[in-house]
Amino acid sequence: MGIKKKLLHIYDVHYKKLLWIPIIILILSIVQIGYQINTTGDFIGKGVSLKGGLSVQIDTLYSDVTGLKEHLISDFPNEDFDVRLLTKTGKQTGLIIEATEGIKPEALLKSVKDKLGDAAPELEDLAESLGTVSPRFSEGFFRTAIIAVLVAFAFMGLVVFYYFRIPIPSLAVILCAFSDIVCSIAIFNLLGGKLGTGGVAAFLMLIGYSVDTDILLSTRVLKHGHGTILERILDAMKTGMTMSITTIAAVTVGLIFSQSEVLKQIFTILLIGLSLDVIMTWLQNTAILRWYLEPKKPKEEGAGEEPKSGDQQ
Repeated sequence: MGIKKKLLHIYDVHYKKLLWIPIIILILSIVQIGYQINTTGDFIGKGVSLKGGLSVQIDTLYSDVTGLKEHLISDFPNEDFDVRLLTKTGKQTGLIIEATEGIKPEALLKSVKDKLGDAAPELEDLAESLGTVSPRFSEGFFRTAIIAVLVAFAFMGLVVFYYFRIPIPSLAVILCAFSDIVCSIAIFNLLGGKLGTGGVAAFLMLIGYSVDTDILLSTRVLKHGHGTILERILDAMKTGMTMSITTIAAVTVGLIFSQSEVLKQIFTILLIGLSLDVIMTWLQNTAILRWYLEPKKPKEEGAGEEPKSGDQQ
């Protein structure tokens, strides 16, 4: 028996055992998020834009964002920083530095000047570019963003229920999307990520991406009457994996070549979520669908001459 046939045999016969893989990943992710809440008070690490703090905008051609951020972290090891390039029509016009509010403004400006040297204005001019981001405003924005994600998720669930009108398969799609989001948050935390405004948008996008393949799978299995259940799953997998792999490839290229920290965070979250979606869709969702449909198969196959038509609902 070849490797391909062995894998197909395991996928076909042991699908209930394979279901434990996404279940364990989801449980561990929930544990991680619980630990994150217990230790930090937040379920996800938040960047400066969602915490509030100081903001400095500098007109300069200095472009070593990573070096500047490492310098600031070495000077203020207990604080968080976001350093981004400012561009106009593709050309750099300056830098924007955001720091948590535990730093004294004078100390931050001195540290920036020490690193940039002649590439930065004098301290008096830097002070004029200093601003603040209110923690209350940032907290309000974060709360609104969370509500937006929850509302998007709720409407997604309603659409799925309306389309399939069958509780178990519909719940399987919703569970898969929920698992993608929760596990992505846990991995993002483990990587030490600090969520910014762009990251919130990435999680909204991830809801749509994760549902795509699940809708494809459920539609092929429930609404197409040709072939066995496994054949319909494999047919959906060919299309779904092509979609996922091409999207993962595009996101990976964007992550490698992007110079923007905001875009890098968006691509990172999407890459994590899309990779998890492969597991959640083709191990979790398929197992639930087969578990739901298999008991119906013998009765329906006995009613007709052709066994393959027995998988039809």
